[in-house]
Amino acid sequence: MSGLAAKMTDNQHPLSAWLLLGLLSLIWGSSFLLIKKGLIAFGPMEVGALRISSAGIVLAPFIAKRLNKITRKHWLKLASVGLVGSFIPAFMFAIAQTQLASGVTGVLNALTPITTLVIGALFFHQSARIAQVIGIIIGLGGTLLLITASANGGWNFNLYALLVMAATVCYGLNLNLIKHKITDLAPLTITGISLLMAAVPATIYLFAGTDFMTQVQQPGAMLSLVSILVLGIIGTAGALVIFNHVVRLTNTVFTSSVTYLIPVVAVLLGVLDGEPFWLQHGVGMAAILVGVWFANRKGRSGLAGMPAQDKSNNSSTKKSA
Repeated sequence: MSGLAAKMTDNQHPLSAWLLLGLLSLIWGSSFLLIKKGLIAFGPMEVGALRISSAGIVLAPFIAKRLNKITRKHWLKLASVGLVGSFIPAFMFAIAQTQLASGVTGVLNALTPITTLVIGALFFHQSARIAQVIGIIIGLGGTLLLITASANGGWNFNLYALLVMAATVCYGLNLNLIKHKITDLAPLTITGISLLMAAVPATIYLFAGTDFMTQVQQPGAMLSLVSILVLGIIGTAGALVIFNHVVRLTNTVFTSSVTYLIPVVAVLLGVLDGEPFWLQHGVGMAAILVGVWFANRKGRSGLAGMPAQDKSNNSSTKKSA
């Protein structure tokens, strides 16, 4: 196939890929509203634990056949990925949203490509282009606007936003660990098994370390319970399967565009649920997305918990998945 024909093929993504991309954006973008609804009846520790527990249990049948690909050298690395890529962020987001709007949280989550780039440059010897450094500066400026926004246009720093930023640092570390330390396993195998490993302590903690069984019987708890289960089963486990399928249908450049759609969905759902949206929020969101665009050029994925994957190795992934 000629270079021109190959380029045309890359640009002509099937309709199913576009539909799945929209679905993925809706699923991940609604995650923050689901956390908010879960917090109505449950504490943040229960929300985080149930999210990871339900996702791991649902994924178990799909990844059982992949266990034979895991050797002794993989277990500690996969446990680390499960810890920083799933377990810790789940609790950080839940705690943060006790004092932070879901829409703002969704926008801050878009910092993941920037934290991925910074960690890669600082600790994994990756080079950063001038445009990417500019993107980091713009993104951080937008973050400052977002976390200090107030109704009167003044400055009101919200410390809970630091938890969301810390969660994106976890995601950035997770992506770099996968990219540089676990190169011989397929993305779905890595994220699936690591999530299952994280689900074990989460499940134990949920039933032995919290009042979950008491609170689930309280009036009005059903909405929160369903919200968290949807978050874990569809928003975490289901989205993982959809993401990998879209990557196989297209390429990482196409799939990474979900990074820009998630904050929009999160903000819209938050506004529909009665959350305020001020001028500083709009300017801050725009600055973050522009910064992410600079940092995410040439197909850097930067998606939460999802390793970057070039189209050139899609065929190898299909074989090893």
